[in-house]
Amino acid sequence: MENPKSKIRIAFIYSPCETLTKNYFFTTSYHFFMTALKRYSEIDITYFPVKNTFDALDLKEKFDTILLFENRCHCVPEKIINIKKSGIPVIVRVGDLHNKHDTGDFHEKFNVSAYFGYQHEKNFYRYFPKNYEYQVVLYGLEPSLYKNLVPFSQRISKKILNSGAVGNTKYLSRIFNKIRNPDNALYHYKLRTLCNKLPYVDYTSTLEHEYVGDKYPILLQKYCASIAATTINYTAKYFEIPAAGCVSFMEVNDINGAEKLGFIDSENSIFINQNNYAKKFEEYLETFDDPKWEHIAKSGTEHVMKNLTNDNAIDSLLSLIKKINQ
Repeated sequence: MENPKSKIRIAFIYSPCETLTKNYFFTTSYHFFMTALKRYSEIDITYFPVKNTFDALDLKEKFDTILLFENRCHCVPEKIINIKKSGIPVIVRVGDLHNKHDTGDFHEKFNVSAYFGYQHEKNFYRYFPKNYEYQVVLYGLEPSLYKNLVPFSQRISKKILNSGAVGNTKYLSRIFNKIRNPDNALYHYKLRTLCNKLPYVDYTSTLEHEYVGDKYPILLQKYCASIAATTINYTAKYFEIPAAGCVSFMEVNDINGAEKLGFIDSENSIFINQNNYAKKFEEYLETFDDPKWEHIAKSGTEHVMKNLTNDNAIDSLLSLIKKINQ
């Protein structure tokens, strides 16, 4: 019989919210916190749903860490009293780094020991003090959603799917955002926005369709090829698109950190940038029936399922917990 004392004990203290349900428009966080952590053999996680206030001294059993959903009050109780007295290290997931909130106030209020997130380190430290502990945890890809994929030969091949948020390219909007909102969508999704000007690109927005949440992989599997393009930091699309069996046209530039994900250009993905994206798309469309494209797609799926799922992410999270408990 397995000895429960050998497991890492986590107290997940959260305020119930739509983001942590299957009904939310993206379910990456739900599956990591509410599904993947439960099944991991080295973890014993206890869930503490709290409306407003929680007393950390009520944690009667020995925990290795307190886990909080995000570094602001979204899905986090308003107060956790006696959190310092408990002596339990606190780790927190970071949300969108460019969202404006007082990182220092939260850090002190919740006695944070360390942060984690999918964002690469250089991007994290653009917004947070250098002395904050941070671990890259590439969470978000739930493997159970990517089984029994639609065969490559049965998909749309003469179009390329582009999905997600894009920027406003109107002149007045660009001027306003440059002055008042420099972290706007066009800044973060410039290449993704440019791709929509091409006649062979099919665009699907974030919300105005049925393929949200757990249904997003169904949309991806309608196409042989899809675009993952973010300017500042790779996102979950860099995992989701290859996991769905698509040829992944993947923006890799000098700042977004995508080279750290282990993909290899022309082997399990196609690297694109603002100088070559149209040329790369046209090379695919002119030879879409070449077997090499299916091989690239399958290799991308294999890479993600081996290295970039929620199970891999939990390995990274465990290493952080062990580090702060040394």
